[in-house]
Amino acid sequence: MKVTVIGAGLAGSEAAWQLARRGVEVTLWEMKPHKMSPAHSSGDFAELVCSNSLRGAGLENAVGLLKEELRRLGSLILEAADATRVEAGGALAVDRHGFSAYVTRALRTHPNITVREGEAAELPEGQVLAATGPLTSDALAEYLLGLTGGEGAALHFFDAAAPLVSFESLDMSRAWFASRYDKGTADYVNCALEKEEYQAFWRALCEAEEAEVHGFEDKNVFEGCMPVEVMARRGEDTLRYGPLKPRGLRDPSTGREPYAVVQLRKDNAEGSIYNLVGFQTHLKFGEQKRVFSMIPALKNAEYVRYGVMHRNTYLDSPRLLDRYYRLRSDPRITFAGQMTGVEGYVESAASGFLAAVELARRLEGREPIDFPRETALGALSLYISDETVREFQPMNINFGIIAPLGYKVRGKRNKNQEISARSLEIIERLKPEILA
Repeated sequence: MKVTVIGAGLAGSEAAWQLARRGVEVTLWEMKPHKMSPAHSSGDFAELVCSNSLRGAGLENAVGLLKEELRRLGSLILEAADATRVEAGGALAVDRHGFSAYVTRALRTHPNITVREGEAAELPEGQVLAATGPLTSDALAEYLLGLTGGEGAALHFFDAAAPLVSFESLDMSRAWFASRYDKGTADYVNCALEKEEYQAFWRALCEAEEAEVHGFEDKNVFEGCMPVEVMARRGEDTLRYGPLKPRGLRDPSTGREPYAVVQLRKDNAEGSIYNLVGFQTHLKFGEQKRVFSMIPALKNAEYVRYGVMHRNTYLDSPRLLDRYYRLRSDPRITFAGQMTGVEGYVESAASGFLAAVELARRLEGREPIDFPRETALGALSLYISDETVREFQPMNINFGIIAPLGYKVRGKRNKNQEISARSLEIIERLKPEILA
């Protein structure tokens, strides 16, 4: 049994691991380090380029449930995340470099995996799982357009990455460590702005000069990764109800809640580098330094990396893929990751996991495991393959696409926890067959 996996991001890495551990001979094809995309900086696999956070860890969060399902089913990505975790309040965050190194080492040393370096311009013969991600090379993107029916089959949107600053350059007299509502440990640096400071910052942000990005329009930005300047243009208070909301944060120097708060999150285990939470941007580098320096705590900030904007490519999956991420017109071809329209690191790993489990079983002549919509894994795959979805957009896992309980539970948090408990009961029942 042989499979070619193209792309060693989170989806491709997870898929290669799941196939290999089930006895499949895997050729893992990765274009790095011979060819790097604008958003990559390392030759390692499973590189986190947009944020170090894998988002909420609690079971009252849908992504927390998805992570727990993967964790219980032997996900390499969750194993690596748990091994390289750094404190981040109620979120699962990792040392990015340690995380990628862990995944790379596991895959390169597995006896059933052969790594092939270089760019794939088209899909090879035989069983293939394409997980080339949101930064699919131009050559392969053109090939996929032809394979899937032309211009209407693949869509493009733009994604943005936030700047990184050094901790030692922060002015901690205008900032403090805390998590919102004191939940978990005090892992965020909170930078306060008073009303006049915020208004000046907001005006400058709205007027700042953007870098040229071919084809960029505000309407093409995925809501979950919206550039901070695009958000600012929606209204003076939009940021204060979004990434700069002060709720649940009390400035110890004043004893009161600030007018607005910028949060910074650790980007490495040492805590020497911090990420500006919610500050994805495609402003020119000089403009980023000028405008973001208007935040008092960042007045003299040293930027380790400025924010960047890059293209994302994804398929019109409801028309093209089935619930196992297979191409309906040619089932020897399977897709996984953000190119299928799942949005986020965890979701990408989940698609790679499910696609690989199904593919391995098919190669053995076994029936697929139909993860039900009561599980996060199943809900995600059923959403991207739902032919009734007309205006398809990238989707994070959320409780809205998971099957409802069918009875009322008081309180959203309690309801979500019951949905998670039901899902994990199903996963435990399926687990022996999945791992067999």
